Amino acid sequence: MTTKVVPVKPNIPPELLEKIDVRIGTIERVEDIEGSDKLMRLIVNLGDSKRSVLVGMRKERQNPREVEGKQALFVVNLEPKKMMGQISEAMLFDIGYADGIRPVLAVPESPVPNGTRAG
Repeated sequence: MTTKVVPVKPNIPPELLEKIDVRIGTIERVEDIEGSDKLMRLIVNLGDSKRSVLVGMRKERQNPREVEGKQALFVVNLEPKKMMGQISEAMLFDIGYADGIRPVLAVPESPVPNGTRAG
């Protein structure tokens, strides 16, 4: 598989990266969003809480529920976002979408406690 590598974005100060809170969560459930042909709701266990995370994964995978039970990275300190009348409380940190390839989960090498910080 080949993809065109795009140029690296401009440098940012390290303090900016420190503001982004990326954590491990377990995807406990994947649910349909009524009326959407693209969005799915992930119920994610982040250790101290569970959050609803909306993702456009319906057309990216033959079986979106295949990610149930898997750990992945989530950006947890974004403002909640309303889509299709639903609220998303975090962002799935996946690999490939921005480059136009089938996205895959960014996962830990081995299981770690939910809520563990990345970075």
